[in-house]
Amino acid sequence: MSEPSSTLPPLTIWVVSDGRRGIENQALGLAEAVARELDNPTRIERVTVRKDGFVTLPANSHPDLWIGCGRAAVAEARRHRRVFADCFFVYVQDPRGHYSSFDLIVAPAHDRLRRDNALSMIGSPNRIAASQLDEARARFADEIDALPAPRAAVLIGGASKRYRMTPKIGRYLEERIAGLLDQGVGVMATVSRRTPDTIRKRLAERFGSDPRVWFFDGEGDNPYFAFLAAADWIFVTEESTNMILEAATTGKPVYLLAMDGKPGKFSRLHAALTAQGVLRPFLGTLETWTYPPLDETRRMAHAVIDRWQPAPQ
Repeated sequence: MSEPSSTLPPLTIWVVSDGRRGIENQALGLAEAVARELDNPTRIERVTVRKDGFVTLPANSHPDLWIGCGRAAVAEARRHRRVFADCFFVYVQDPRGHYSSFDLIVAPAHDRLRRDNALSMIGSPNRIAASQLDEARARFADEIDALPAPRAAVLIGGASKRYRMTPKIGRYLEERIAGLLDQGVGVMATVSRRTPDTIRKRLAERFGSDPRVWFFDGEGDNPYFAFLAAADWIFVTEESTNMILEAATTGKPVYLLAMDGKPGKFSRLHAALTAQGVLRPFLGTLETWTYPPLDETRRMAHAVIDRWQPAPQ
């Protein structure tokens, strides 16, 4: 992307969601990628639909590009189209029948959505950028460098519609971390807001004071991006498609950590990532391999720009 020109008109992108991090970050990640690829100066505004139906709208703002994700965004798109007739409307994920409400739909390939106004990508957009990883690695350099090398990041999620994090899975996670330590690997582990308190506490009690482990339980500055940047291997609980896809942007080996449940349609995502060289099964021995970092968000950003601002004929 060239340097923004002051002679070009500024553009405004609205990101519309219910505010949940996993939902909003998909739309926000696509918006940020579009902004990076544009020559115009660009402002991104968040529009949040609360549970009670109240919508927080940016003041004195008219969107040129509207990007939404989640069910709440679908209803808002119908309202906003009547007000902002010249805006280009994009939806991330499958809007479940409301296809005509959007100029473009960016859907996961594993959903198998086939529409004239739909594009498919491996997974969903994310907010990872190489500069972001580099900055995070530098910011937390002292803490990371104090750990033994090589290092593994262990990214732990929680229950979802398809998976449960049972006490058995908690013990499995303990064993996996302990096994890495036995191999001389430094561990950077993080839990999420979805991780059950019992498992969070058990992991903290066992590994929280171990000098070979940086266990992040959500308190203080979040080193998540630094973990991705500094890891030689990345382990991710299999229910978290967002964390799996974020790990795939690094070009580093990624292993899935088993959960109690079945992947359903997400088995197609896992298969696609395996075919891309991202995932391999963990058989007890750490392997080293590389692959082209997954850059689907940038590819979709270019597709949005092409559809929204077609090249002059």
